Amino acid sequence: MYGLIALRNLRQGGKRTWLLGFALAAVSGLLVFLLSLSHGVYDSMVNAATTLSAGHVNVSGFFKSSPNAGGAPIVTKVDAVRDIVLKHTPGLDFAIERHRGWAKIVSDTGSMWSGLHGIDITKEKHLLGNLTPAREIEYLDSGRDAVIGDIRGLAKPNTIALFAGQAKRLHVRIGDKITIRTETLRGMSNTVDLTVVAVMQDLGMMSSWNVFLPTRNILDLYGLDANSTGAIMLYLKDIEQAGAVMETLRAALGKAGYDILDHDPRPFFMKFETISGQNWSGQKIDLTEWKDEVSFMTWVLSAIDGVSFLLICVLACIIALGIINALWIAVRERTREIGTLRAIGMKRSGVLAMVMLEAAFLGVMATTVGACLSAALATILDHTGIEIPSQAVQAILMSENLHFVVQFKDVAWTVVGFTFFCTLASIWTAVRAA
Repeated sequence: MYGLIALRNLRQGGKRTWLLGFALAAVSGLLVFLLSLSHGVYDSMVNAATTLSAGHVNVSGFFKSSPNAGGAPIVTKVDAVRDIVLKHTPGLDFAIERHRGWAKIVSDTGSMWSGLHGIDITKEKHLLGNLTPAREIEYLDSGRDAVIGDIRGLAKPNTIALFAGQAKRLHVRIGDKITIRTETLRGMSNTVDLTVVAVMQDLGMMSSWNVFLPTRNILDLYGLDANSTGAIMLYLKDIEQAGAVMETLRAALGKAGYDILDHDPRPFFMKFETISGQNWSGQKIDLTEWKDEVSFMTWVLSAIDGVSFLLICVLACIIALGIINALWIAVRERTREIGTLRAIGMKRSGVLAMVMLEAAFLGVMATTVGACLSAALATILDHTGIEIPSQAVQAILMSENLHFVVQFKDVAWTVVGFTFFCTLASIWTAVRAA
């Protein structure tokens, strides 16, 4: 009975009810939209990180020839390490190995510094599934919309795959020669000439400093032993288990007698100064999660979530004042009606419940409509693949297109949360009415 009276009161509210409902729908829809954008950026970040520079769990390390030497980002005698890792990784999907390096890339018209990834392309199913060939018009503005190369060309020695932004900066095409110049572990300068065999679409700012070349070229460039690697990258069936798997491997490798570095949630290239200042020599293993390797990028998610939280808080306060004001006016207009209800036997608790139900019904109906419409809009925009016009925004959002990921739990919690908030905001008015 109280619910029926509350619904009739909302219907009698007219424009006031419609305006307040529209405001609630807009705020709840905005929250769902911003959350789907945040999840989209997170999804793009995971994809870029696990494609370009990290597995879900990474077994890497540093080797120092003497206590005063700088640390080389390699794992020596990797066969033994690999056996232990593969044996003690629960939920493993697949594993790959990559060598790492840092070098200057020089073309006829430009140069840049970049991270090197030595790969065996025949084992890189994750890389092949997530990189898309760029089109010539996208990076050289030549007017010809033709697919550029094939990353499978890295199966041949002395080859290299670049990203569109890098190719544009170096002004190179498929088949052009570039030179990689770096310093070996013994302090000697070394170079190698490579042929560009593929140009891939950019994956945000991370793709601006990562290139791929055959493992053999990395070994020759740095004079490394074949029984070494830069990192063993482990891909799990459930990425959420990365932290637990990392701790399991830490215990297994420690039990096998390996020296393990303390967990440092930073990418490997930020650890060189720390490693150089430490007084030890030999091999030490470094274990990280994928999020550690892109920790310098997490400010993007923090910024989006922070702005979303601040905006929603401000709007929620305005909505709360609107609810209190609208209900108070409605109660004042229904003074005689409430008196009549009390005269025929309704208790004060009944009046209290009636007003609070009115706010609850308004909240659940408006927020459900707003959240569902926003979720539908985000899904449509994601499937439409709207291109982001600004390269700076592309770099920050880690994608060339707007990417949204709608999660049902976000819609559900938005509806429940705002309904509770509306009901809570009506307490003062309900008590005055009673």
